[in-house]
Amino acid sequence: MEGAVRVQILSQMGISEVPSQYIQPPNNRPGSVTENIADLSCKHVPAVDLSSEKESVLPAIREACRDWGAFHVINHGVPTKLLDDLRRACLSFFNDFPMEDKLKYACNPNFAASEGYGSRLLVSSENETVLDWRDYFDHHTLPLSRRNPSAWPHFPPQYRELMANYSDEMKALAQRLLALMSESLGLKASCIEDAVGEFYQNITASYYPPCPRPDLTLGLQSHSDIGAITLLIQENVGGLQVLKDGEWLLVDPLPNAILVLVADQTEIITNGQYKTCVHRAVTNASKARLSIATFHDPAKTVRISPVSDLVSKSSPPLYSSVLYRDYLSSWYSNVPEGKRNLDKLLLDTSK
Repeated sequence: MEGAVRVQILSQMGISEVPSQYIQPPNNRPGSVTENIADLSCKHVPAVDLSSEKESVLPAIREACRDWGAFHVINHGVPTKLLDDLRRACLSFFNDFPMEDKLKYACNPNFAASEGYGSRLLVSSENETVLDWRDYFDHHTLPLSRRNPSAWPHFPPQYRELMANYSDEMKALAQRLLALMSESLGLKASCIEDAVGEFYQNITASYYPPCPRPDLTLGLQSHSDIGAITLLIQENVGGLQVLKDGEWLLVDPLPNAILVLVADQTEIITNGQYKTCVHRAVTNASKARLSIATFHDPAKTVRISPVSDLVSKSSPPLYSSVLYRDYLSSWYSNVPEGKRNLDKLLLDTSK
């Protein structure tokens, strides 16, 4: 059982100041996130309508992946009722049940990415100076050999069934999106998925309780996702920020949309043509926030490198190949700040 104090408990205590281990260094602090919020609001993260003709979908995806590394998808085919029911079930887990019951599903603190209910992301987090203002539940969902619904909450009713159904829907959508991303680069539809291989999918429900000092804390520190593609849903309380042209922009929740985040392995596979999205989560003083992120990663034994069709004498490889196990180990043994794990693989193309 993980020994960390749950952030939700700290919030419910009514503290006026946050403990020192949650205070970000000055250069990482979000500042007053309630001030000039309209100026920081990112209402124009691209939205791609997947029901449109492919002739309009492909260039929209190409532009979004090159310029943003993120885009909403609408008319994506995932039932709205499933999205709503899963959000309600996850919120109910965090809000409606005694802590002693939730702690029965606590993460193992000795293993990175341990399945279950946690607050500390990294094994080494005992030695970190700063912690995220967040509790979460991480589910190992794919391949099916990893899926063990008995490790997921048995409350509220239908939680396990909803999570399993959502996992299957997200897999199908991720495959569809990677195919469109491949085609938008002039590659065969299966190209990126073939490079990734069988999906290792995790679903993380993150709960960000109200925080008395949102100007000093982060719900989730700056990072890019390590896998191939992340699919995220929010509720009506925003807090996700993306880094665009050196500025942090708040991504407004778009009703019934799913946010797509390009992740590190896809940047490598596309030889830098598609950019991973650096993002973070901010907190607020009055409202709790929920997000549900679905990560699609390669197996640890897969070696990732730029696809040959995107490499030529005029476009040399930008990244060295990497065994995903090694990339994963590097990410979890370091504070995953920004894109620095990906940047370690950059090759010197000036020679």
